[in-house]
Amino acid sequence: MYRLKNSSLYFRLKWLFLFLILGSACGEADTAQTIIANTGETEEKIPLADTGKVSAKTDETFSIEYLMGKFDPERHPDFVKVDKKYADDDQKLLRKDAYEAFLKMREAALKDGIELKILSATRNFNRQKTIWEAKWNGSRLVENQDLSKTIPNPEKRALKILEYSSMPGTSRHHWGTDIDLNSLEPAYFKSGTGKKIYAWLSENAATFGYCQPYSPKGEDRPFGYNEEQWHWSYMPVAKKLTDLAERSLKNEMISGFLGAETASGIDVVSKFVLGINPACR
Repeated sequence: MYRLKNSSLYFRLKWLFLFLILGSACGEADTAQTIIANTGETEEKIPLADTGKVSAKTDETFSIEYLMGKFDPERHPDFVKVDKKYADDDQKLLRKDAYEAFLKMREAALKDGIELKILSATRNFNRQKTIWEAKWNGSRLVENQDLSKTIPNPEKRALKILEYSSMPGTSRHHWGTDIDLNSLEPAYFKSGTGKKIYAWLSENAATFGYCQPYSPKGEDRPFGYNEEQWHWSYMPVAKKLTDLAERSLKNEMISGFLGAETASGIDVVSKFVLGINPACR
């Protein structure tokens, strides 16, 4: 009888212990889920104003907000500041994966006597808006012209700016995958050092995941921005975002800046966002 009572007590204590352990574990799981939800790192639909990093899930699926640059890269966990010794200032940001690939590419280029320097990297929606509107209203000249005076027609003015500058919400520079290297002048890459740099990049950049999205216009790229020998895109991530743009970005979503009403008439998404080098698709 004594042994039976003890056996019964033993099993009651055993189940009580298991219940307490399981209850504790469930509480920890709920708490962890709450923390994850509040960071915005795995939930696409948390408002940008709340976290500043709606951007990307940990499995590298992306939101429209990320695609359109409507986030703060300084607060995003996937972004890192570019060391000043690799750029023309200490304010530039890139995705970590794109930056690591650039450093490897730069190291390889140095062995061949080529030095790569980043002149432009991530620009979010607000930064692109500043650039676009300065050209739109004439406070920044384009080919020594005040476009607000020389091209009063809105659509024609937009097309002139679109030769080299993106509408806010449509730039690949929003993504943290794209860099401008060494010079922003086409003539620089036609001879001397610039020609050597471009030849090296054309031959070797793909090894490090980089591609030139704005190749010369022709039959395979009839629309889009003019050729940019300086602009290179980190394809392991940029391709996913290009695919997202093709599926989900619409002209009517382009808004919030001067001249945005011209986006649909120009068909900015089809002709400019998707009007890229086929090798970069």
